[in-house]
Formats: sequence, C-alpha cells, structure tokens
Amino acid sequence: MSRARRIWVTAAAVLAVVGASPGMAQAQPTGSAPLSVSADLPPGWQVTGEGPDRQLVWRSAEPVPMGDSRVEFYDGDRLLGRPAAARDGRTFRLDLDAVPLKSAKDLQVLSGGRRLDAAGVAEEERQDRRSPAVANPPAALPANSVDPGKPGSYRTVTGEYTLGSVKLPGFPEPVEMQAVVVAPDGATGKRPLALFLHGRHGTCYKPGTEDATGDWPCPSGMKSIPSYRGYLRDQKLLASQGYVTVSISANGINGQDFAAEDGGAQARSSLVRQHLARWADWAEHPDAAPAIVRKAPKTDLSRVLLVGHSRGGEGVNRAAMDSLYPPPADQDGYHGRVRWHIRGTVLIGPTIFGQNPVPDVPSMTILPGCDGDVSDLQGELYVDGTRAVSRGTALHSAVYVVGANHNFFNSEWTPGQAQAPADDDFWDDEEQPDKVCSPGTRTRLTADQQHKAGATYIAAAARLFVAGDDRVRPLLDGSGKRAPSADPARVLTHAVGANRRAGFLPDGKVSVTGARLCSAADPDPAVACLDPETAGGSPHFASWETGREVGRGAVALRWSRPGSVARVTPDKPLSLGGAKGLTLRVIVPPNTTGTQLDVAVTDTAGRRATLGRVRVDGLPGSDRTASYWAREVRVPLAAAAGLDLRHIKSLELTPRSGSGKAWLMDAWAWRPGTPAVHEATLPRIDIGRLTVEEGDSGVQTYRVPVQVSGQGSGQVRVYVVNPDTGNTEERLVTVRPGGNDIDVPVKVEGNTRFSYDVQHDVLVKAVRNSVIGSYRGGVTATNDDPAPTIAVTPVADRVSEGQPLKWRVTLSSAADADVYPLFRVEPVAGAAELSTKDVDPQWLQEASGESPDPERPLSQLEGLYLWMTVPAGQTSVEVTVPTVKDTVTEPEESVRFRQADDSGEPQNDGAVMSGTVLDAS
Repeated sequence: MSRARRIWVTAAAVLAVVGASPGMAQAQPTGSAPLSVSADLPPGWQVTGEGPDRQLVWRSAEPVPMGDSRVEFYDGDRLLGRPAAARDGRTFRLDLDAVPLKSAKDLQVLSGGRRLDAAGVAEEERQDRRSPAVANPPAALPANSVDPGKPGSYRTVTGEYTLGSVKLPGFPEPVEMQAVVVAPDGATGKRPLALFLHGRHGTCYKPGTEDATGDWPCPSGMKSIPSYRGYLRDQKLLASQGYVTVSISANGINGQDFAAEDGGAQARSSLVRQHLARWADWAEHPDAAPAIVRKAPKTDLSRVLLVGHSRGGEGVNRAAMDSLYPPPADQDGYHGRVRWHIRGTVLIGPTIFGQNPVPDVPSMTILPGCDGDVSDLQGELYVDGTRAVSRGTALHSAVYVVGANHNFFNSEWTPGQAQAPADDDFWDDEEQPDKVCSPGTRTRLTADQQHKAGATYIAAAARLFVAGDDRVRPLLDGSGKRAPSADPARVLTHAVGANRRAGFLPDGKVSVTGARLCSAADPDPAVACLDPETAGGSPHFASWETGREVGRGAVALRWSRPGSVARVTPDKPLSLGGAKGLTLRVIVPPNTTGTQLDVAVTDTAGRRATLGRVRVDGLPGSDRTASYWAREVRVPLAAAAGLDLRHIKSLELTPRSGSGKAWLMDAWAWRPGTPAVHEATLPRIDIGRLTVEEGDSGVQTYRVPVQVSGQGSGQVRVYVVNPDTGNTEERLVTVRPGGNDIDVPVKVEGNTRFSYDVQHDVLVKAVRNSVIGSYRGGVTATNDDPAPTIAVTPVADRVSEGQPLKWRVTLSSAADADVYPLFRVEPVAGAAELSTKDVDPQWLQEASGESPDPERPLSQLEGLYLWMTVPAGQTSVEVTVPTVKDTVTEPEESVRFRQADDSGEPQNDGAVMSGTVLDAS
C-alpha cells in the first residue's frame, strides 16, 4: 500500500455497503467466466483470453455500487487502467492489449482513494488501521450576520419539460433533454438562472424490486431513475429567493461514459450548454417555450449559477470552461453561440479526474466528511489547483461538512426518499463501526440534516457569486462564521482568491529551513507530504494518474519540543502592503487539539515582527476518512507596523505545543471584500489521441495530437508515460495558440509477430495563465498481426492414479508478448469421469476455488479452468493435472478440457486436452 494516498477499508466494510446496491453497468462482455486463483496472482484475480482478447479480471464477493469515482486497477503504484464492469456489478475486466502486465504481485483495486479488494490483505494489517480515539464535533461557530438558508418571500411553481434527445460525440445512443423547473411565482423583472446537474448513479430500475442497472436506454420493464428530481428542496429554497432553477437529467451520459477518456466531462458540459442554449432561445422567443418556462419569470442569462454533484460537478466546471474557452469542435456536442455568463459554480462532492479547474470563475466545493464514493475528496483541487494560475480574483471556497456522506445531497439517492433503490454510500462495518461516520455517532448527520446544510450553502454561493452580497462571504472564505439554518451540521471553510494577494506558496521557487518541502503525490515516504502508510487521507494530497507529481506540495513541520522555527523564504520579497492580516491554511492530524503556532515575518532589512499566535484543531477523522484538511487561521498585521510591509523576505512558524506535526498549505496577504471578477483571455490546451497500425516493418514516427487555442501564452506541465514501466517524464512548457510547443514524438516499430496494442499516454496540467480541456491523450499503436494458433500434444495422457497427467501446449509461432491460453473442463461422453477426489485437493482449490467434498465429476465444476502462460519469445509450455492414489477400486476415468474464448466459453474448433487415469489397485 504505497500509492500516494489511499483510504483504508476492510473487506467486511466493503461488503456491508455493497450488499444491496445497484451494480455498475459499463462495457458488457459476452459472458462471465468464473474466476480461478493462480499462484501468480492475488486471490480474486485472473487473466483470461488469448491474443488481443487477453483480459485482467477481478471479481468482488458482492456487487460494487455504480458511483462517480472510477474503479481502477493498479500494480503497486502504477495505474494499469480502468476496467469495464459486467452487468453483475461484481466482475471487472481490463483489456490487456495495451497494458504490459509484467508483474502482478501487488495488484490492487482502487476507487476514489479507497481500496475495494481488501480481502487479499492480511488481517493484522487491517487491524493496524483501526480508528483511533475520535474527537468530538467542532464547536459551533458564531452566527453570520445574514443567513442564506432562510426561505425568501416568493411562492414557487414547479413543472417539467422534455425535448428531443441530442447526439453527443463518442456516445452511440442519444441523450435525453429532460428537466424539472422550480421558479418564483409572481416575481417581476428578469431573474438569474441556477442550473443543477446530478452525478453518476444507476440509470434504470424495476419498480417494486431492488433491481437497478446502468443501462441506456432502459430495458423493457424498467424505468429511468429520476436523479434530476433529487434537488427539489434546494431548488425551492432558491426559487423562494427569486431565482429560476432547472435541474437536468443525464442518465444517457451515465449509461455510456464508461469508455470516455475524460469520464464524460466533455459530454456533460455539452448537455449543460444545450439546455442553456434552449433557455437563451426561449428568452428571445417566449411563445416557443414549454409551459413551465412560460409560467416562470423571464431569465437573466448574464447571471447564471451552475450546480453539479459528483461527476456533475466536473461537468459544470467544464461547461464554465467551454463557455469561456471553446473546446475542439470534433469533441463538442454544442456548436452554437454562447449567450450566457457563468457567474459561479457549486460543486458537491465532485470528481476532478483532470485536475483542471477554471481559475477565473468563482467556485464553492462541498466536501462531505463521510463521503464513501469520491472518498479521497479530490474536489479540494478545485481550490488548490487555482493557486497562481491566473489573476487570482475569483474566490474558490472549500466547504467541509462534518458527517455528510456523498448520496444524501440528492433525495433520489437517499433511502426512504428515493423512488428507486438507494443506499448510504459510506461503507459501514457493524463489527467495527466507524467512530466518525457510522450512523448514530455524534458526528454523523441524518439525511435531512445533511440536505438542509447543503441547500443553505448552495444558497450562500448564489447570494455571493450571483447577487454580489458580500455579507455572505464570511460563510465561505474561512472567516469562521456559521449559517444557523445549517444547524446542527458543523461546517468549516477555507478559500483562496478574492482579496488574497502575495502568497507564500510551496509550489513556486521557495526555500525552507526547519521543515521540509514535501510533494502532494509521491510514492516515496521521504518525499511525500503524508506517509502512504498513514491511516486516513488528505484531500489536498489526492493522487493523480501520474503517481508522482512536480509542483504541488506543502511545507511539512514536525517537532518534538516547543520553539523549533520553520522558515519559508520565497525567491523574491512579497508585498503585504494594504492587507489587514495574514491568512494561513494549516493542516494538523485529525482528532488532535490545541496545536499552537507563533507567526512572524521578516522584511528585507532584517526587521522581524511576531504577528500573533494561532491555534489549530484537527477534524474528526478515522482510517476511512480524508480528514487531513487545512483550517484557515488569521493574524493581524498591526504588530508589523515597524516593518517595510512592501518588502517581506520570509515567514516563520514557531510551534508552542509540546510536540506535533503540521503542514502549511499556503499563506496570503488578506483583506475583506469580494472584488469584481474579470476572466482572463487564456490559451486552452486539449490533448487528442491518435490510433495507428504498427505495420510489418520499419519504424514510423508519429506525434501526439495537441491543440492550443485561445489567446496569449501560458505554462503547462507535460507528463509523458513510459508504456513499459508506467514511469513518467515531466517538463515545463510554454504554450501559445497555434504553436507546436508540446511536441511528443512516438516511434512505432513494425513487425510480423503478434503482440498487444501499445498505448503511449501524455497528460498535461495548467501551471500559469492557461486552462486544460482534454487533459489526457497520446498515440495507440495497434497490433495488426494475428494471434498464434494453439495445438496440444499429449506428454502423459494415460497414467496410473497418483501420477500427473501432462500435455504440451504449443503456439504456431512465437509472439512478442506473453500469451495466455485458457482451457475449460467439459463432460466426457460415454465414459467414467475423473472426480474431485481423484485430483490433488490443493490444485483443485487453486484451479477452481472448490473443495473435493462432496465428490462430483470435474465437469460439474463451473469454475474449473486450466490457464497457462507462454512467455514472449517462446512457443510452448507444459500443463499438469496432478492426480491422487486411493484404495478404492475404480474403472478407467477420463477428463477433457477444451480451449475457451475470452469470456470462458468453449470454442467448438478449439484445441482439446484429454486424459485417462487407470486404477492403481
């Protein structure tokens, strides 16, 4: 367990949450081969198929619920890929045609930072990660001067519209255009619009049952799950305050986004902008609008708020980006004019697979402390990922809701409220309940408490970003105020942007003494900010696809006695002139209290002033939560009156607690207020994917397709992944529209020997004055040579009991990759069959997962397969079935195996292994 950060989960905890959940439905295999266990693979894993059909397969003991975080296969720290889920919701298959699987000793299944295949991990290791003593909920903060959770004066009107479905690039089936509208009744003048987009959930259900799937369109006898109706309470609150609201359905994307390289972000953006375009049309031609739109007040599309939950959060982030910086036309599902202005986004438990926030559009990200889906709380990167990227005037707020899970912000994902099957996404374990998040604990919220808190803070974002009411800002920017309407929820916030300037940032050119600069994502514990073996995780240090990152980190402090000074010195002096105080974001370990730090600054003349002392308490946390989260603390600049505040050389933190640990995320010159936001004109970078055939000879050089659009120049960090090792090389690149600054040549060597597809991946991330659309692409070289045919030659196919049956499996020609023939047992017509007690019991257990008792013919075992590896460059391998000698007099007994396809089904024309065992008595 050494990947940058992961949150531990025991096998029992996984089974507790998934037992009655709808299964994921992604790419469907033609069948489902029962799994066997190999000495080379951990329990639950198998490699099936041959040639280009080779797959790495993992099967869960119980269904894994369809959710927003991706299921990913890892080999240690190396990402192998994202498997497709079978309809049973338990079996996950990853095509190995472009994945060199050279070592499989540390296979892992991760989703949103938590491990799903924990059954393969030693019990004592799980015991080491039990929750420590847990702190009480944070004390209630002082009430803010205004409470946005109070209903407004308007009554509301509700209705729905359904339009013609739309085709989106890369999606074979049309996507629905369906929505529910809640609007103020009797409001005059033009009103701002708030659009909601739900996340990735099951798409179809069978009424009266627990059956749910991810199919699209829904099969006969099933109904579409109305996820878009799950925010009606939030909509009604906003509508009572004068906003027109619309919540749109995206089941057609959820049922098809398994194959999208970006997880469906571009498709969701296209759908959002398709709806906004209709609202723009209706504003110009109201007589053509649906009935509910005609009942609503006129909308002011210069004031639009986008609200997205989970993958819907990533979708509305992309929609805000695409509205400012148009995407490549061939990737986009909307090609009309932009007739709206996005004033801000609200992101609820969001994914951010691309780690590509929009820096100049204000955002508020809700982080649910007990999120069991996007459990690494990667949405924190919508805040951290904007630091110093652009102008920095847009406020980016993180709102940590202690005790909230992922699903209960949507009533249609909430048991007892939803029409379709629903569950609590936090993986509870009755035998080892979580002291923070198990239902009934002091810190866990009920569904109604959670939804009320969510509605209150959505309204707070609307009031600040759209209405411009600065009185709401202290609820979002780390000023330590609360909205009483959200009680009893404990809600904590921090932020970057707005009136923060001159930051001490560990990402830039900075020197540190008395502490260490650490990396947010690195497998080396000596480099990583948080030791990978630490129980629990940090949203700030959520890992990315590269495993190791450059330019994202913090300052790590560790002390054994008070008074040890940590000093941070940027390469150039900073100006604190005009600021009211210095605001810092500091992480301390969960469940700790009373960490105290003195804060001091020194100017270029060597004058030093202690600004004050801050106290930082940890969040309630366990080994199943991401609770290493920064608290925002401030000190006034009054004590620095004798310093030249325009030339500050360094920042010092001096611990006053006996011993402890802390991480400084950043420190900023701060003053109150919310400045006007003016979006910068930035270059946009999109990485494409080129697929080529390898050819029969020679070496061809291809280049990764890159499009740079927009205006101006900016800096990005490019990561090139080695397809053989998974290691990355990175470089900082300055880009300009229309240029070829990101130049990644890929050499493809042709031959006539079978191999697997080779995928050369490139990833890109914004560093300065840039935005990233499609963050991932590359060149895929497909194998164009036929797989070798397979023949079987008997070596010892007629033996006495106690002796092994042997065959030689031979390829028609050597391959440049390992080949994995698979054979399935089948009945032997007209002959006595070898039984479960005629073969070695350990071999039987490893080959089928079955025990000898009760005795039955081998052909009655559904999970008995013979699979083998013919190494690259070789042409044959010997296969053995060990038999056992007994004292029972028996006739000749036979066994037969037939070559199977990638789904485990026997091939009519496949090679056959037949053997006979003679009685030894």
